[in-house]
Amino acid sequence: MILALDTSTAYASAALFDGEALRAETSWETGTAATAQLLVVVEHLMRLADCRPADLRGIAVALGPGSFNGLRVALSLGKGLASALGLPIVGFPTPDIAAYPFSSLVLPVCAILKAGRNRLICTRFQTRYGRWQRVSDFRNLTLEALIEETDRTTVFCGEIDREMAAALQERLGRHALLASAALSARRAGYLAEMAWRRLEEDPKGDDLVALEPLYLSLPRLGGTGAAREEED
Repeated sequence: MILALDTSTAYASAALFDGEALRAETSWETGTAATAQLLVVVEHLMRLADCRPADLRGIAVALGPGSFNGLRVALSLGKGLASALGLPIVGFPTPDIAAYPFSSLVLPVCAILKAGRNRLICTRFQTRYGRWQRVSDFRNLTLEALIEETDRTTVFCGEIDREMAAALQERLGRHALLASAALSARRAGYLAEMAWRRLEEDPKGDDLVALEPLYLSLPRLGGTGAAREEED
């Protein structure tokens, strides 16, 4: 059984997956309360799935980019469980989870996360040479910049509110294909499925000590680079 945890943003999710079926999953708007909520949710899921910690095969966590504090909630709990139970742990970038349900498409896909301060974290994906892959860096930019750089039909998914959707449709017209709210929901079930496949190939998973969240800084005049994202 894989336990998957994602508290990257104000939208959180947790799931249990046994390699064949999603045994239990829940997703919710956590705001800033993920610290108090996540362990309670995990205990509830394990009761629903009628499983115990000894039934777990591995832990999967979302690494961000995302909220500075939120990312640490899932990663801390995931690392704690992996250490205590002697389990492998695997981490995946949060945009990869958001884009996962669209991996069979030929069209480019842009996964969007809200970064606060009217900024967005945008990452592009596409099937190239027969393989689904990330084709851009994790970028911290404005909606205006995202619209200006989009020059072909693209599927947009992720944390897209009504105002953002209206702007994308108005400015890009037929070049903007917006995923529905349900399809855009970032589900831990996707993360768990990704982790199961990864552990089938590499049973050791990631280095427990070295595994860290991904953060992006706001763009700075005269330079670029990665740093901590301070927005919660």
